Amino acid sequence: MHTPEIRRLLPADADAYRTLMLQAYAAHPEAFTASVDERAAFPMSWWETRVGAGEDSMEASFGAFDGAALVGAVSYRREPRPKSRHKASLLGMFVQPAARHGGTGKALVQALLRHARGQAGLRVVQLTVSEGNEAAQRLYERCGFSVFGVEPLAMREGERYIAKVHMWTDLAAPLPS
Repeated sequence: MHTPEIRRLLPADADAYRTLMLQAYAAHPEAFTASVDERAAFPMSWWETRVGAGEDSMEASFGAFDGAALVGAVSYRREPRPKSRHKASLLGMFVQPAARHGGTGKALVQALLRHARGQAGLRVVQLTVSEGNEAAQRLYERCGFSVFGVEPLAMREGERYIAKVHMWTDLAAPLPS
């Protein structure tokens, strides 16, 4: 597989994005706070909003394309309230197994952070990663994120409780090399 093209998703990509993310929720239920059934029931308008529209949208998504196929995605959502509008959350990171280990995930996170740095007043991007997902946590650390806490019993998958590692990056900090 060659290096995927990374670009901001457009409303026209919403169907491919939905398909990819439903695959992610089904394959890795321990990684996402949403279930495949919950998200499959959402109308297409929800997916179009998640993709975002316009440069100053409160939400945006970025995709990795191998030709016409969407093989990875990451999204962000900015906090809407005035006192927390300086923060956004990285959400829904997923790269198909065949596209992993070649820098696709890092390129997606970097595209999201470049976009975030261009948003007026935005200073912080936060995320959570399921405790034990060392590969994802290392990826985020390579992109400049630091752990600031662990939320025990953050999520329940079946009879198992999963802790979430909380991470953040300051968009004003120097970029990692």
